[in-house]
Amino acid sequence: MLYWLSHLSEGGDFFNLFRYITFRAGASFFTALFFGFMFGRPLIEYLRRVQKKGQPIRDDGPESHLAKAGTPTMGGLLILSALLFSTLLWARWDNGYVWIVLLVTAGFSAIGFADDYAKVSKQNTKGVSSRTRMALGLGIAFLASVAAMLLHPAELSGQLALPIFKDTLVNLSLLFIPFAMVVIVGSANAVNLTDGLDGLAIMPVMIAAGTLGVIAYTVGRVDFTDYLGVHHVPGTGEILVFVAALIGGGLGFLWYNAPPAAVFMGDTGSLALGGALGAIAVVTKHEIVLAIVGGLFVVEALSVIIQVLYFKRTGKRVFLMAPIHHHFEKKGWGEAQIVIRFWIIALILALIGLATLKLR
Repeated sequence: MLYWLSHLSEGGDFFNLFRYITFRAGASFFTALFFGFMFGRPLIEYLRRVQKKGQPIRDDGPESHLAKAGTPTMGGLLILSALLFSTLLWARWDNGYVWIVLLVTAGFSAIGFADDYAKVSKQNTKGVSSRTRMALGLGIAFLASVAAMLLHPAELSGQLALPIFKDTLVNLSLLFIPFAMVVIVGSANAVNLTDGLDGLAIMPVMIAAGTLGVIAYTVGRVDFTDYLGVHHVPGTGEILVFVAALIGGGLGFLWYNAPPAAVFMGDTGSLALGGALGAIAVVTKHEIVLAIVGGLFVVEALSVIIQVLYFKRTGKRVFLMAPIHHHFEKKGWGEAQIVIRFWIIALILALIGLATLKLR
């Protein structure tokens, strides 16, 4: 919204700063961070009052989690509020890619909120049925995928870009839509599965988002894409403003989510943030790179799939418990030990994913 102030500039003055994505991204970060610090404690107190018993804890989970009973959930509202407010304040409203990512984020947040509300109000861990969640998620992803395909330049529309291989495109045509839907929904659910320990999901989300933000800014500048040999997607640079807001809001949330957590993110936050990562990957034509950058989320999701399929086939388990972070809990790893080591893995994978920009 504040981008319009750039029209007051005659060049070289203060208002000229509003033309620059990097300036507005920095302002977006600090706005969201300040928002998180200002409203974090009041929101947690409100959630504690209205939820009373907090998020229900699974009886079949690790025994250490029983001590977390009574902790309020839906803390993702803090991240999403800071994210949406800051992005709308600092991003250009005439950029279609920003609206795609915003609407995916808000849509999946609504699904997560309904699920969290059902769990808290009924005091059980079932919530909204998986079929309903999947159907709604696919509907949102379908709209986003179609919109992205229409906004992409003609030479990139319906194409799958391959990392490392210079100027290599795979023409998926209309199959790009179901492919993009799987990326968005899969990313949302993978982050949701990762959100099982205090601080475990939010830091890898911020790391992945920061990496995708750099990629979005890079592919949105023709001078950078010419030098690096990657595909130019005009307009994606504005997504950096969204990513900066996500990181600022995420840090504000982490202040209260650090062990022992005063509030849980809940599906309200995890589904939304995962969906956002998937949407950014789709609009920047870096869907495959997302699997590298978000490799931690991929492993978490695969551990659940492998566990379920193997158990149905043999009646035995591959892991002591899935998702895989619970497996390490059962092996005796401390919660902080798991969280920090997973953060390190997320950072390493993000750097590998970022390196694909240059390896051509």
